[in-house]
Amino acid sequence: MPIRKHRQALDELYEAYNRRRYVHPDPVEFLYAYDDSEDREVAALVASSLAFGRVAHILVSVRKVLDRLGPSPASFLADTPDARLRSMFAGFVHRFVGSDELAAMLIGAKRARRRFGGLQACFRQGVGSNDGTVVPALTAFSAALNELGGGCGFLLPSPAGGSACKRLNLMLRWLVRRDDVDPGGWPTEWADKLLVPLDTHMHRIARAMNATRRKAADLRTAEEVTAAFRGIRPDDPVRYDFALTRLGIHPDLKGAEFPAVCGPA
Repeated sequence: MPIRKHRQALDELYEAYNRRRYVHPDPVEFLYAYDDSEDREVAALVASSLAFGRVAHILVSVRKVLDRLGPSPASFLADTPDARLRSMFAGFVHRFVGSDELAAMLIGAKRARRRFGGLQACFRQGVGSNDGTVVPALTAFSAALNELGGGCGFLLPSPAGGSACKRLNLMLRWLVRRDDVDPGGWPTEWADKLLVPLDTHMHRIARAMNATRRKAADLRTAEEVTAAFRGIRPDDPVRYDFALTRLGIHPDLKGAEFPAVCGPA
């Protein structure tokens, strides 16, 4: 793929901007408050599921939920009856998502943790040794939480429907990778199976880099873009995701390096 010609520019971009000081405003910042991996995975599920819309609104919504779950979200879910979870989030709204979907997701997470021993264990049961990507495991994970929670709607899509599942793949990036931005907590050996969290911004960048010509930001495009990055970093195909998406998003970065990365191959 032509994207290989950009490796030096991508590595320079990673070294310059894949740093903690460039995180805010980004929902991954909420994960840094949790040292325990079980608390972190619950926080990651909440923060990623609400990562749509204007970033200022995302941060407000995630904070509202995590504040109510307290310092140990995993323990809180385990100790709180379903009816209480539904009532305590009554009236919650984030864009077009309401309290019913949020409560269903939290109840699904609670029941998945009880059935499998944790969200990581729930995800692990879908991981096959011969799987090239996380798609089969992500499909099983989404199905489990939706079934156990009674249907989470937009909050937890599935690759089975062709969705790129940007937010769930964002959660996996946070939990599987481990560097100055992504805090990790799940097995790092899954890193080579990760998919690029593809939204419209990343899709535009990928097209500019000739990583894809597809016009729809769907699962097939996410797989194609990931394959292009895997040609550079087979062990870590989503390595450049955070740094690339800072350009044009972070208020301190004006995108001067953007043409160097995304110019003609």
